[in-house]
Amino acid sequence: MSKIEKVVLAYSGGLDTSIILKWIKNHYDCEVVTMTADLGQGEEMDGIDEKAMATGACKAYVEDMREEFVRDYVFPMFRANALYEGRYLLGTAIARPLISKRMVEIAELEGAQAVSHGATGKGNDQVRFELATMALNPRLRTIAPWREWELKSRTDLMNFAKDNGIPIPVSRKKPWSIDANLLHTSFEGGELEDPWNSPGPDCYRNITPPEMCPDEPEEITIDFEAGDPIAINSVKYSPAALLAKLNELGGKHGIGRVDMVENRFVGMKSRGVYETPGGTILAAAHRDLEGLCMDREMMHLRDSLIPKYATMVYNGYWFSPEREAMQAMIDKSQEKVTGTVRVKLYKGNCVPLGRKSPFSMYNPELATFEEDYIYDQADAEGFIKLVGLRLKGRMQQSKWGGKDVEDTCES
Repeated sequence: MSKIEKVVLAYSGGLDTSIILKWIKNHYDCEVVTMTADLGQGEEMDGIDEKAMATGACKAYVEDMREEFVRDYVFPMFRANALYEGRYLLGTAIARPLISKRMVEIAELEGAQAVSHGATGKGNDQVRFELATMALNPRLRTIAPWREWELKSRTDLMNFAKDNGIPIPVSRKKPWSIDANLLHTSFEGGELEDPWNSPGPDCYRNITPPEMCPDEPEEITIDFEAGDPIAINSVKYSPAALLAKLNELGGKHGIGRVDMVENRFVGMKSRGVYETPGGTILAAAHRDLEGLCMDREMMHLRDSLIPKYATMVYNGYWFSPEREAMQAMIDKSQEKVTGTVRVKLYKGNCVPLGRKSPFSMYNPELATFEEDYIYDQADAEGFIKLVGLRLKGRMQQSKWGGKDVEDTCES
């Protein structure tokens, strides 16, 4: 195997990647280029390039990828109504393919032989990063320090950082692993490792606890075009700005907090707390609009694919041919998901109140409980006989062994 001379590291500036930068440089005797993706982490981005250089990087890329993240990753996933295990809106998982894509591009630009990440050997992210790299450039080697070094715990890493003079935003008082972007903030570790423990009061970032939310509800409208949100209260926003605005509104009203134990791809269960305020509002409004303007059989077919699609995103198969094929079908289903949804935000709840669409399939004259001139209710009798024929036949076969079926049917 050829010597590694340069590595591109996905660098967050947190505990793991700060130490990994120094460890790779020393262990492999090579140059390290850092790549930090700005996906909406906010203050975490301040001075991150200077920190990388001070820790030993030869070059530090800081990439503003917020619009691309929401437009090309979050919105396509939300067109699919993806929800992992019925609860998780995949905020961490959907960021990994974009980070990997840019890391591979920089590796090719810099002539690097390898890329690296800070995912542990117990987690899902190692799979996501490495599957994406394999799909985009299989010639690149991946260095995963958590699978190589002697450091085995968060405590070991904090001690290493202290010994090497590396400043880190983690303490034994707040030892969580936090992942933040425009779609969500996640918390793992610390007191959360005991599933019986309630999250501590400091384990909040973007969402107001419901008991502290405003006592008055707030109504907003969201406009959609072909399945994607484009405006709030008739004001158009870019994809990233729209999600940021919904985060502000949802966080104010305590919307979008999930505390769950999930099944990791690697085979273990993990407990996490997720804050996804804007995404929770979007998911509720989008699903509501579909009920008005999406064909029944198309909706049911798409819905049958949601668990599979969500699992592909969770497990790291964003760049797989099956996800791309499924996305094409899902996007076809969204062509007429255009219109406006009005929702009420109140103490942790997002409640759709009204919806309208130029492609509405709802016919009030047909659905009315009053007299109408379109639908002949007597037609339902023949319809019920036809759709129930197999049930009737099954009972006859079971009860009478197939005898006198004709006579029974006639009766």
